[in-house]
Amino acid sequence: MTGLAASVTRQTILIVDDQPENLAALGELLQSAYQVRAAVSGQRALQIAVSDLAPDLILLDVMMPELDGYAILARLRWDVRTCNIPVIFLTARDTIEDEQLGLDLGAVDYLSKPVQPAILLARVRTQLELKQARDRLQDQNAFLEAEVARRMGENLLIQEVSIHALAHLAETRDPETGNHLRRTKEYMRTLARQLQNHPRFAAFLSDRNIDLLVWSALLHDIGKVGIPDHILLKPGPLTPDEWVIMKTHSQLGSAAIEQAERDAEKPVEFLTLAKEITHWHHEKWDGSGYPDGLVGEAIPLSARLMALADTFDALISRRVYKPSMPFVQARTVIAGERDRQFDPDVVDAFLAVATEFQAIAERYGDGGEALILRQSAAVSQEPAS
Repeated sequence: MTGLAASVTRQTILIVDDQPENLAALGELLQSAYQVRAAVSGQRALQIAVSDLAPDLILLDVMMPELDGYAILARLRWDVRTCNIPVIFLTARDTIEDEQLGLDLGAVDYLSKPVQPAILLARVRTQLELKQARDRLQDQNAFLEAEVARRMGENLLIQEVSIHALAHLAETRDPETGNHLRRTKEYMRTLARQLQNHPRFAAFLSDRNIDLLVWSALLHDIGKVGIPDHILLKPGPLTPDEWVIMKTHSQLGSAAIEQAERDAEKPVEFLTLAKEITHWHHEKWDGSGYPDGLVGEAIPLSARLMALADTFDALISRRVYKPSMPFVQARTVIAGERDRQFDPDVVDAFLAVATEFQAIAERYGDGGEALILRQSAAVSQEPAS
């Protein structure tokens, strides 16, 4: 190794003392093994400590004019840039009380003057080795945290792609739904945010659970992959027998998700909510829904939110067997089902953010629906009663 390379890799020690002879003596002792910097005042020491050539260790005198060693150490520990630099006090103040005060303030060692060269060198070497070990551990922890974050990001991306793939699988069986998934996903987010501080729902609607709800909503109709084409794609109203089969899509979907839960090595929050939504999003507040006829709060909140989002989108969407409903009329229909089909507080939340629902519907509209929505909104801006 060349002399230049060796000097670059050497650790730096800052000596702080107002007596030039002390600086000279300590510098001569240390400079063969370390890069040495010196300061004759507290202010200069603080400047050096935050410079590009910050020290790895500071040897600090206690009795100094203006700022004494204790005040300097306090400032070093307060500043995030210097709080981890080890400080060894070198002082003629050698009482137990003085030493205790220095250590309490955060010094790593306390040596009385005159110092023995061999002892000083040993203490310096020990503290620098400890600092190197701490730095390596900190770097390793930072690397591990970054690696964990990277892998979590990859896992989330894989999960999102998988969810979209499964959702689009169901969507390909029912091509008329168009942007239905995008719209209902955003309706769910909007409703949940509106209800986040509601006394009935605040405990559940954390930011984390809202994110899970939004992604779970994409799978609400996954069970349609199990419905025969002659029923699912029928260009007209279903017969009573066909409707019985059609309604099984909620149970088919939840059964598939339940199987995925059993295959997982541990519980997956997302799958729990997705199963709730898939199984019960056709239940009604008054108990007249399917598949289980649940009443009121026996219906999971996730499914209650999905029920309104899904119904609203069905109302405003065109199908081969029905035209799209104007936004104002759809809002009135939803309001009329308060305390019957829907949780009354969820309906109230919908009415409070109805204009946001309309904006979502227009942004992800299918063909002419966006124009119909804008025209219908222009007819009447009166809120539904």
